[in-house]
Amino acid sequence: MSSLNKTLLFKLCTCALLATTAVAASAAELHVMSSGGFTAAYQVLGPKFTAATGNTLDTQLGPSMGQAPQAIPNRLARGEPADVVIMVGYALDDLIKQGKVVAGSRVELADSRIGMVVRDGAPKPDIGTEAALKQTLLHARSIAYSDSASGVYIEREMFRKLGIEDEVKTKAKMIPRIPVASVVAKGDYEVGFQQVSELLPVPGATFVGKIPESVQSVTRYAAGIPVGAQHPKEAKALLDYLASPAVQPEVQSTGLDSIPH
Repeated sequence: MSSLNKTLLFKLCTCALLATTAVAASAAELHVMSSGGFTAAYQVLGPKFTAATGNTLDTQLGPSMGQAPQAIPNRLARGEPADVVIMVGYALDDLIKQGKVVAGSRVELADSRIGMVVRDGAPKPDIGTEAALKQTLLHARSIAYSDSASGVYIEREMFRKLGIEDEVKTKAKMIPRIPVASVVAKGDYEVGFQQVSELLPVPGATFVGKIPESVQSVTRYAAGIPVGAQHPKEAKALLDYLASPAVQPEVQSTGLDSIPH
């Protein structure tokens, strides 16, 4: 190799090293708190964001509300660091009203609907209409639903709308902390209800479908930047990416519905 070529190669390697060092130096570690319904989409999209930007994501999972220590409002109250919070929209709005999340940072991400699963190999009952869903629940030996917003709705409103509160109260149970589909997969419960995006990833359970719109409860997921975030610029880039039209196929593949624009 000639001395000229060696000099050019050295300069190219030096430039590449400096560029890599500059990216590494400017990259940020974002602390993200995310609640269940958007988690599957976030787990697909997060690595793509990191690959494109160099910014890494340190993620803590927890519910959007409630008394659990892992709940996002409780994490923030303890002073845990957060650059981004992803959660149920109305719970995020509460944090904005409390002055804990920057109001102008709010970004809407996706809608989540409630669905039903049965154990793999079991017949898929008809839940396509309100009347069919009612009959399926009346004939089910046992019913499981989550301890999140969807489960609270099922317990307090859906059973009442269907007129079967008394008939199902002894065989329907709220399942704390763990995915509802997991207890259906084990055979502990015949049917299970939770947000679709939380049902689909669980092995051993078959997704039957979404409950009818006439008795549906749609949960909107949104995200924001907490007051005092260490990396607000990078956090905004993450939120813009998660809400962008380009990623909607991935969002929809996890059982969520894109927000109409």
